[in-house]
Amino acid sequence: MVFITSPNHKTLNLNLNPKTTTLQTLKLQIEQTSHIPISQQRLFISQSLQLLTQSDSTLLSDLNISPLSTLTLHIPLFGGTQPPAVPKPRLDFLNSKPPANYVAGLGRGATGFTTRSDIGPARAAPDLPDRSATTIGGAAGAAPPGAGRGRGKPEEEEEDDGEEKGYDENQKFDEFEGNDVGLFASAEYDDEDKEADAVWEAIEQRMDSRRKDRREARLKQEIEKYRASNPKITEQFANLKRQLYTVSAEEWDKIPDIGDYSARNKKRKFESFVPVPDTLFEKARQEQEHVTALDPKSRAATGTETPWSQTPVTDLTAVGDGRSTVLSLKLDRLSDSVSGLTVVDPKGYLTDLKSMKITSDAEISDIKKARLLLKSVTQTNPKHPPGWIAAARLEEVAGKIQAARQLIQKGCEECPKSEDVWLEACRLASPDGAKAVIAAGVKSIPNSVKLWMQAAKLEHDDSNKSRVLRKGLEHIPDSVRLWKAVVELANEEDARLLLHRAVECCPLHIELWLALARLETYDNAKKVLNKAREKLSKEPAIWITAAKLEEANGNTSVGKIIERGIRALQREGLVIDREAWMKEAEAAERAGSVATCQAIIRNTIGIGVEEEDRKRTWVADAEECKKRGSIETARAIYAHALTVFLSKKSIWLKAAQLEKSHGTRESLDALLRKAVTYRPQAEVLWLMGAKEKWLAGDVFNARKILEEAYAAIPNSEEIWLAAFKLEFENHEPERARLLLAKAREKGGTERVWMKSAIVERELGNLDEERKLLAEGLKRFPSFFKLWLMLGQLEERLNHLDKAKETYDSGLKHCSNSIPLWLSLANLEEKMNGLSKARAVLTMARKKNPQNPELWLAAVRAELRHGNKKEADILMAKALQECPNSGILWAASIEMVPRPQRKTKSMDALKKCDHDPHVIAAVAKLFWLDRKVDKARTWLNRAVTLAPDIGDFWALYYKFELQNGTDDNQKDVLKRCIAAEPKHGEKWQPISKAVENSHQPTEAILKKVVVALGKEESAAENNRQHYVKWLIEKEQYWKEKLVHSVLYYWNFCSRIPFY
Repeated sequence: MVFITSPNHKTLNLNLNPKTTTLQTLKLQIEQTSHIPISQQRLFISQSLQLLTQSDSTLLSDLNISPLSTLTLHIPLFGGTQPPAVPKPRLDFLNSKPPANYVAGLGRGATGFTTRSDIGPARAAPDLPDRSATTIGGAAGAAPPGAGRGRGKPEEEEEDDGEEKGYDENQKFDEFEGNDVGLFASAEYDDEDKEADAVWEAIEQRMDSRRKDRREARLKQEIEKYRASNPKITEQFANLKRQLYTVSAEEWDKIPDIGDYSARNKKRKFESFVPVPDTLFEKARQEQEHVTALDPKSRAATGTETPWSQTPVTDLTAVGDGRSTVLSLKLDRLSDSVSGLTVVDPKGYLTDLKSMKITSDAEISDIKKARLLLKSVTQTNPKHPPGWIAAARLEEVAGKIQAARQLIQKGCEECPKSEDVWLEACRLASPDGAKAVIAAGVKSIPNSVKLWMQAAKLEHDDSNKSRVLRKGLEHIPDSVRLWKAVVELANEEDARLLLHRAVECCPLHIELWLALARLETYDNAKKVLNKAREKLSKEPAIWITAAKLEEANGNTSVGKIIERGIRALQREGLVIDREAWMKEAEAAERAGSVATCQAIIRNTIGIGVEEEDRKRTWVADAEECKKRGSIETARAIYAHALTVFLSKKSIWLKAAQLEKSHGTRESLDALLRKAVTYRPQAEVLWLMGAKEKWLAGDVFNARKILEEAYAAIPNSEEIWLAAFKLEFENHEPERARLLLAKAREKGGTERVWMKSAIVERELGNLDEERKLLAEGLKRFPSFFKLWLMLGQLEERLNHLDKAKETYDSGLKHCSNSIPLWLSLANLEEKMNGLSKARAVLTMARKKNPQNPELWLAAVRAELRHGNKKEADILMAKALQECPNSGILWAASIEMVPRPQRKTKSMDALKKCDHDPHVIAAVAKLFWLDRKVDKARTWLNRAVTLAPDIGDFWALYYKFELQNGTDDNQKDVLKRCIAAEPKHGEKWQPISKAVENSHQPTEAILKKVVVALGKEESAAENNRQHYVKWLIEKEQYWKEKLVHSVLYYWNFCSRIPFY
């Protein structure tokens, strides 16, 4: 849509798309709408005031015209007149009012002057009522004020001229709306405009939230790119700083100190040697001298007066000794003369010292000023209660509690109807006098709830409190606060009687009705709730309480009550708030009323939800309830959703996951049975049901479920493989072979052939395994796992040349398979040494760039052969090519010396904060530093981020074995079994070994822990051997140097000297 402002100040709305509309089409639309010929149309872009003189075939979008843009239409004036000039936007300072004493041109030397028209009524006057109608002889045609000489036309005529022009020249130009900022300025802002603005604001927020992730990702990428291209000085020299640890102490001492050698700051130092005058020595002697005699002038004044011109000489040492003596005497008086034990309470003594307030002169002055001010307030307006309260509190702060009590007493006499004054008087009064004060207060204001509550607080016995509250209820029978307080103090029978009276006096308070219903019997509670419904027809809590009451008594009419209640509330005009009712459902679940919770969800979950948003909204509500621990509420939401969406597999799966996590096996089995009834083609539901039966030990029913699944989905490979796994894991290899043979006959995929080879490997049929792998490779040559299994078979048989040929053939078909490249490199290292393995890994990195696993394999190959420098170089190149690889950063942390690991780990966390490998490496550092709590936290974070990697679980379990309790070890073991990890550098070789094929997760976890221990022991032994080798090498060179020196000495001793 495009807006056109016509010459008659009307706006045309043209429904056009600027991306597909040309300028010629726009002009034709204007001609059809306003009947202005194309030859007389002059279009201006309102924002830039640019005349559209382009060709008619130009698209509007090419002219920077977007939807909702505003154009201005002008008509040229013919007959010798000039076309209208484009209005120029006025500057901001021209629209503002000049200062009061502003004189134009004063800065450049001009002199201001004043005319007669500037004096008197000609100057702009404030808005005052027009007196012309009340003035005697004031005619309507009289000249307006200010029409004198030098003023030009009156202001009214100038405004008329502005109206004739059609626009205001003084109007401020808006950069967003152009000159049309005042187009709707005079329109009234009604509720429809407010609603439209709210809708557009909601749309803007929704679009902004959708673009938030992309915007943040783009901003983060730009920041990283900028930091990479413009590194800080500290980052540029970070590597040089880390190398400073190699500098020795002697080299540190040789580094010169930096100083200021600029000639500007150099000043000549003049040294003078002057002898010290004798007066200084005399003054120093007098200061150190102790005078013990009185001055003659002082003796003339009887020794009690100090002359005006003499400063007393005091021995400060003696004064200090005297103070110590006085303090010791005071402490001796406090000591027990019999036992010699002190009776001073040190805690109380220190508390008294802390409570002593030292008031400064400034504070005293402020208190005096405030006292004078408040005295003026209370004298000028003695009926003002806050003045008396402030004056009393000021005296309390000043420490004059008696004066505060007297002031507040006067306040009570002046303001006897102010409950705040009486409460303040009760607070300031002594414990004995507080009851008398509050009694006088309730006598003056018998209808004050606060005073009666304060009077009850002053009583220490419950019976006296109840008596005071009942006395207050005699004066204020409609006070809900007093009724609640007196009911809380009464027993059950008295509370029931009191509540009967309370609902009579306060019939519109729902809490009293509900409390009475809870105390009554079933029949009486129904009567109470019916009476409450008559009094409070718009209160949902009454219907919910009635439903809970029926559920507690075993009735099945809970759903009908909730349904009737919602209909009744809607008839009363009450808006049903879906979120509030869901909170009520969660509260009912916490109270144990599950049927009420389900009824509320069933009747309110669909209110206010669009039909196309129901599935998404209900699933999100169920997940939120699940997070908050409201399992029954989430179960009720899924149950209602499944009645609407019977064929949605995702909802069935989420409901099944909920039952699996928080339900019983029977409830899960019933749900899955119902799910496959409505979705018989969903393989995952059949497989989940069979797996749950198998985990429960019911293999027969698991087979039965798989048979039913195969009948429903005849050619499903997943069901074939699930049946194979069931038989294979239950030690039925023959049945597993038959199932796989049938699957191969029916044209199974590469997974079927791989599973068949695994079965033969388990049974030890090597020839059959080789045959199946060969046939599978003929059918699926691009499946790398078959090539890998064939190569591993040849390696187990020690046919290394055949294994190498197999890997080479596999890489011809699967050049992107990283496991094949790694297997070939390991084989070459075993057969031909490091050089061939290095060549293979180099070729692999060329064909698969930016692959961290290949870089890590190359680094570890160098480390295995003791090439530490080459490994460091490769690691640096690897981190440059793969800067966000967690496994490379983790290996880099372990490679550097221990003092540098903290810095390296900080760099790693900056690059990949949420990578589990880096987090596990940092946990190892905390473990080595004996920071057990931090190590446990980081290991827990690692297994939470990657629960499928078994190496982290093994590391965590080993940590708990060394530093944790039995409960911690059991918890880690339980969580690992529930996670069922499948991957990991140490986990996979052990779990996939032939001897461990049927081992449970717990056994594999313990074997991996043992393997980690052996690896650490081997690494420690290698380190010790390396250190021992260095020591032996150093000793060898020392001995060789000694032998060389002795040989040279003997040789020189044989040379004759002439």
